[in-house]
Parts: sequence; structure tokens; C-alpha cells
Amino acid sequence: MRFFSKNFLPRWAQLILSLLFAQLAGVLGGIATFSSVRTWYTTLEKPFFNPPSWLFGPVWTTLYVLMGISLYLIWQQEDSDRKKTALKWFLVQWVLNTAWSFSFFGLQSPGLGIINIGLLLVAILFTIRHFQALSKPSGYLLYPYLAWVSFATLLNASLLYLNGW
Repeated sequence: MRFFSKNFLPRWAQLILSLLFAQLAGVLGGIATFSSVRTWYTTLEKPFFNPPSWLFGPVWTTLYVLMGISLYLIWQQEDSDRKKTALKWFLVQWVLNTAWSFSFFGLQSPGLGIINIGLLLVAILFTIRHFQALSKPSGYLLYPYLAWVSFATLLNASLLYLNGW
């Protein structure tokens, strides 16, 4: 965790790295999603509230920017056990976020996806709780992410139900 020491890098570098790290989840998830979204996913019966495909990219890009700014705000906090715990929860939710694309699209498994996204929701809640304890704005920046993942959970569950898994 020395890397996340407040004075390890200049602030501008911390901001750029925070933004890049958050976006990396999208890049990795995109690798798993790319082939299935044009083939397997098109064959699924979808609920009436399924958003158009073009919406997902801009929404996730925006959410990853907010996550990156939130991470940066935590990076600016004084080093402490609370900061370490908050960063660990951020990493857990980041891994689960990335893993969802691999479980749902990569393995073409809405069943694994629903398990993964359920864990992701819990991890986001813990991340928000720990981030807000250090910086209220850092926690507030994650609320749109929580809202979208909650919607994605409903969508994942609907796909599971409608397609008989």
C-alpha cells in the first residue's frame, strides 16, 4: 500500500493513474464482452426495459470516470488503516466488476453473472461506506455506479428468468 501513500507521486499523476485504473476494468470487461455481445447475447430473450446496446459504452465510461475520481480523493487522504481498508474494498469491487463480464459474457452464463453481480453490489456498498468515512464526496461519486449496477442486477435476473436458466 506504500504506492497509495499520499506523497508517493505528484497529485496530477495520482489523478491520471486513478482514472486509468478505473477504466482498465472496462477495457478488460470489453475483451470478454466483445464477441458475445454480437453473437450469443443477440439470441437471448430480453425484458422490455433492456436498454439499447449503444447506451452501455457511454454509461460505463462515465461511471469509470466517477470511480477514478473517487479513488483519487481517497488517495489524497492521510495514510491510515481506514484508508487501507477502503482501498481494499475498492479493489474487491473492481475485481468483481471485471469478473462479471467474464462470467456473464465470456462464459455465457447469466447464472454465474447473477452470483457475481450480487457479490459486486455488496462490495460496492462496503466501498461506499468506507470511502464516505474518509471523504463524503468520494462516496457520493459512487452512487450512480451503485444505481446502475442495481439496474444491471435486475436486467441480469430478468435474462436468467426469461431464458430458462
